[in-house]
Amino acid sequence: MHHIAKGRWVFYGFLLIAGFLLFTEHRAHVLGILPYLFLLACPLMHLFMHHGHDGHGHHDQNHDTIEGDRK
Repeated sequence: MHHIAKGRWVFYGFLLIAGFLLFTEHRAHVLGILPYLFLLACPLMHLFMHHGHDGHGHHDQNHDTIEGDRK
């Protein structure tokens, strides 16, 4: 059992070193695509965050009557 845990730590160390080396060697590519990822995040957030209120323009009757009473 102790041998498996030791092997797992070695694997995590390998992944950490490999990730660091990949990032340092390809930093220009990774950081160059970053603005496009922010632009892609806008429509994705809009798509996934509108599930709570059924999209645009679809209000239930209770909401409309409350709005009408205030006017």
